[in-house]
Amino acid sequence: MLIQVGYELDFYCLQETPMILMVNIHYSRAPDIVKPDQLTTDPAVPITAYRDGFGNWCSRIVAPIGRIRLKSRGLVRDSAKPDVQTPLARQRPLQELPEDTLVFLLGSRYCETDLLSNAAWSRFGHIAPGWARVQAICDFVHNHIAFNYQNARPTRTAWEAFNEGTGVCRDYAHLAIAFCRCMNIPARYCTGYLGDMGTEPPYGVMDFAAWFEVYLDNGWHTFDARNNVPRIGRVLIARGRDAADVAIATTFGPNTLESFQVWTDEIAESVSQAR
Repeated sequence: MLIQVGYELDFYCLQETPMILMVNIHYSRAPDIVKPDQLTTDPAVPITAYRDGFGNWCSRIVAPIGRIRLKSRGLVRDSAKPDVQTPLARQRPLQELPEDTLVFLLGSRYCETDLLSNAAWSRFGHIAPGWARVQAICDFVHNHIAFNYQNARPTRTAWEAFNEGTGVCRDYAHLAIAFCRCMNIPARYCTGYLGDMGTEPPYGVMDFAAWFEVYLDNGWHTFDARNNVPRIGRVLIARGRDAADVAIATTFGPNTLESFQVWTDEIAESVSQAR
């Protein structure tokens, strides 16, 4: 299956504004990239790049005064297989966990493990450790939060999502991640593209998506508390402790996001060859 991904973001800046952008397909999908999703800007500005501490590809620009458009269009080959299910995956004792997973047990900007620990243990402590416990967390979060774009806000934390019972995909991910960490399961936040392939209409407005991964047995496993069913066509952009680590755009100056478009569509092989 071929998936066309891309975005157009229009900012208006009141002054020259440095930006850090995390908008490229993750290096783990490099073998699948048919057409690179190269970032371009209008007007053109110099772009430099680096890898952050989590291995994500970051681009740096200085946006000029006025309007600037950031855009990209890429093509990815995908297996068209749903998220892998491993119901026998076990939860490893904390003392056996690899050192590089331990940071994903700690509280973070949007995942207040200290505030949610009692709620986590009272709800999930009786469930067998491992896959079943993570799935129980997803089931709870999926049913506890009502999806509502109108109630979205960038400052909502896991604790607030738990108490307010409303939010968008990032809020589902943050609450599930916080619960997992409370239960000594390393959990990390993921952002990327997730289209409607394999689902029934009506389809919502396309946006960047959030899900999470947990460390069970000897590897990381994908979970999605928002959809709570295996999905096809995920295209990862970045991973981190929470949304603060993987913001699509981190800006350092006054600006307005005037337009925001994201797409991820399955296309026929013949169409890609024609291009």
